[in-house]
Amino acid sequence: MSVLGAVTTVLAGMVFGLAIAAPPGPMNAVIAEESVLRGWLSGVWAGLGAMAADACFFVLALVGAVAVVERVPAIRGAAFAAGGLLMLYFAYGAARGANDDHEAATGERRGFAKAFALAITNPYQVVFWLTIGVGMLEPGRIDVLAPLSADLANVLVVATGSPALVVGFFAGIAAWVVGFPTTLVAAERRLTGVGPTVAYASALVLAGFGLVFLGEALSMAGSVL
Repeated sequence: MSVLGAVTTVLAGMVFGLAIAAPPGPMNAVIAEESVLRGWLSGVWAGLGAMAADACFFVLALVGAVAVVERVPAIRGAAFAAGGLLMLYFAYGAARGANDDHEAATGERRGFAKAFALAITNPYQVVFWLTIGVGMLEPGRIDVLAPLSADLANVLVVATGSPALVVGFFAGIAAWVVGFPTTLVAAERRLTGVGPTVAYASALVLAGFGLVFLGEALSMAGSVL
């Protein structure tokens, strides 16, 4: 691959990473909560926790370990149950802390553990790395913008099978991990009431996903029984 081709592939991977990281979900809810309640660094640590889980899944998918989650429904159901309970617990914490004074100096890194725990118990992330994730290293093609919207399908399609694509992918996630908290903290400084509003919104997102995950766990338990 030429230098220009490698640079283009890395940039496409960055766009793909941003497309995966940006949509609303439990990970971004934790990042948002940590950013507005405990400061920029706490938000970045939360993002790094989610990113670390993705890195773990990537390695495990390469060696075929995470395929067990797909093959054994009981494990997948347990993961949904654990993830759902964690999300409800963190939703309660976000709502309770919405109007508290900032704690930037007391727990900057605890967001890392929260986001990592949520991500590592998320079966949807396992499925992503079993399919699209590992596919980035296999010869083929990938529709970079399709995860954002069906209207963007086929707008940016790139060849897979290059480590440069994976490097760009994680670089895109890292850019979001830094940029999202930066935007939230800047907004909080300029606008009154942004912190509590974001914290309550994060609590709602976490609670909603928590209930969905628990519903999935009950459904899978019913099918097994």
